[in-house]
Amino acid sequence: MVKVSGGGRGMKAIAAHFRYIAKDGRLPMEDDRGVMQQGKEELRDLVEQWRYGGSEIAQTSPRREAFNIVLSMPRGTDPLIVQRAAREFARDELAEHRYVMVLHEHQANPHVHLTVRAESRHGRRLNPRKADLQRWRETFAEKLRGWGIAAEATRQATRGENRNFPSSWQIRAEREGRLRTPLRAIKTGAAAKKTRIDAIVAWAKIYYALEATGRPEDRRLVDAIGRYVSQMPVAIAHHRELDRQRQRDRSGSARTPSPRVVARERGQRDIDLMARDRGQRDIER
Repeated sequence: MVKVSGGGRGMKAIAAHFRYIAKDGRLPMEDDRGVMQQGKEELRDLVEQWRYGGSEIAQTSPRREAFNIVLSMPRGTDPLIVQRAAREFARDELAEHRYVMVLHEHQANPHVHLTVRAESRHGRRLNPRKADLQRWRETFAEKLRGWGIAAEATRQATRGENRNFPSSWQIRAEREGRLRTPLRAIKTGAAAKKTRIDAIVAWAKIYYALEATGRPEDRRLVDAIGRYVSQMPVAIAHHRELDRQRQRDRSGSARTPSPRVVARERGQRDIDLMARDRGQRDIER
């Protein structure tokens, strides 16, 4: 997983993040030259290097002076391989920028915190867009595969997942009791729902296009897609909602659905069609 959050708007915030990811100097830091540093004095030196290495970064700034990137893998992944893949990722994608990376392996999943200076050595500023983030995911996955780790860069929506990954500052604030709004385990916003419905519809189009060919190899793909989609969290939640709706209908307490509900049902009708077709094919076997 590759997660990017807005970095410091000034040297004060950047220095605080350095202290956090390096655990106040207890963890080794690696910079863009491949130099490893560890300790409080080295941490202070690094802050001064960033402050004056290029355009001077003031204590507070009206613009974003750094970006914080987290490169992570699930529990059980070799932390050193995650670190090597992160190092290769940074060399490929951030070659013109100063950056610092720190490996965290003391938590549930091994991950690398990578802080990159927004201004490049040539004065151009980093401004990652959605397309850049997807390319970064693909690059990181490619580097992991090069070290023998099976990794893909598919988006959550494509997989039908809706997990919410909090930012490092949110985790830290919650741990210290300073977080005002509780962290949500899943994404519930309208935009997240729409992207997942769009992904289901896209899977459905692939499903029917393959089914129309009549080729045995495509039929196997159709079966695989049907199983994959029917097991997605969004599909499971949808079917549960349909079951609840049927129960309300039988109890006579059903209400006229809102236009939003009707639109959602139309957008997800292909889930039922694929599941029905797959069930019928299993019966025929």
